[in-house]
Amino acid sequence: MAIRDILVVPDPVLKQVSTPVEVVDDALRALMDDMLETMYAAPGIGLAAIQIGVPKQVIVMDLARPEEPPQPQYFVNPEILWASEDTAPYEEGCLSVPDIYDEVERPARVKLKYLNYQGQEVVEDAEGLYAVCIQHEMDHLKGVLFIDYLSRLKRDRAVAKVKKQVRAA
Repeated sequence: MAIRDILVVPDPVLKQVSTPVEVVDDALRALMDDMLETMYAAPGIGLAAIQIGVPKQVIVMDLARPEEPPQPQYFVNPEILWASEDTAPYEEGCLSVPDIYDEVERPARVKLKYLNYQGQEVVEDAEGLYAVCIQHEMDHLKGVLFIDYLSRLKRDRAVAKVKKQVRAA
C-alpha cells in the first residue's frame, strides 16, 4: 500500500468524468488499498479515485467514529437507483478543497447499487452521513465538487484560498 498525492482545486483533472471499471481484480484492489491508506492519512472519510488522478469509478469511505474500529467501505461503479424528494442540509468539506466547509443540500435518503471489494453486487439504502458522503463522492466521478453547489462568489473565494495555501506550502 502507498499514500498517493491528493489533487486540489483548481486542478483540471478533478473536473474529468470517470470511466466505469471493467473488472474488480487484484490491480483494482491494490488501487483501493492505496486510496484507503491515502484517505486515512489525510485524514478524511471518503475519497474518489479521480482525487488521486485515476479517472475510474471507484470510491472508498470509512464513516467510523474515532473511538470505533475502522469500517472501510469500497464502491466500484456506484449508481443511485432512487433518491428521496426530501432533502437535508449538511456541512461538507473535501480533501481536494482543504480547510473549506459549507452547507450543501442533498437528498436525505438514497438507494444505491455498486460492486464491493470482492466484485460482488450490493444494493442498499443510505441515509444520514452515509447518504451525504456517498453522494458527495459520486459527484467526484462526474467531475463535480461540493463547491460547485455554492454561489459563484463563495466558490471563487474557496478556490482562491486553496491556491494561496498551496503557494504558502
